Amino acid sequence: MSRKKEELMQLRDVSKIYRMGEESVYALNSVDMDIYRGEFAAILGQSGSGKSTLLNMLGLLDNPSTGRIILDGIETTKLSGKELAAVRGKKIGFIFQMFNLIPSLTVAENVALPAIICNEDREKSLEKAAGILKEIGMGQRLSHYPNQLSGGQRQRVAIARSLINDPDIILADEPTGNLDTKTGHEVLRRFEKMHEEGKTILIVTHDLDVAKITDKTIHVVDGKVSR
Repeated sequence: MSRKKEELMQLRDVSKIYRMGEESVYALNSVDMDIYRGEFAAILGQSGSGKSTLLNMLGLLDNPSTGRIILDGIETTKLSGKELAAVRGKKIGFIFQMFNLIPSLTVAENVALPAIICNEDREKSLEKAAGILKEIGMGQRLSHYPNQLSGGQRQRVAIARSLINDPDIILADEPTGNLDTKTGHEVLRRFEKMHEEGKTILIVTHDLDVAKITDKTIHVVDGKVSR
């Protein structure tokens, strides 16, 4: 008997509208979408399709103009800014194309930062960060700074940082975009391993080769979502 999939996140009639003079421009237009726990999906779309806006909605980085976003039973569109930041920090891990590491912090400090921001004990957070970094082969780089790392190493640090709060969902925005082909494949293998370990992962990309490693592809065209 197949096991019923558990819904983790729902978007219901979500639109994002920008005013351009007297004209209304729909970056997203009445999107309905379900993300299931343990899912591994790619969000595909050309520049201007709305996929970046969709990423901002899924990451709770921006509020929709209309509609509802529910994450793990929490209707996020009803939360205050402070409450929303707390949910985002605990439940969502982010991985960015440009890595977004803080140059003045060590590798371990960069990874521990989201936990510290969520008021976790600093020393315990650094200890947990060290453990995650060792698991992904970066245990010898704990005290290094981002400018002392290769692009692939920086992305591994970014992946470790996304895991520090054991989030419900990981959002990766063009995670191989600044990497050479060999390093990009290594990073994608890391995503596959994370998925095998039960993580829910969404990769936003325009690269069909990246989408091939996922279980599902979500297409964004002119602010609409299709599968």
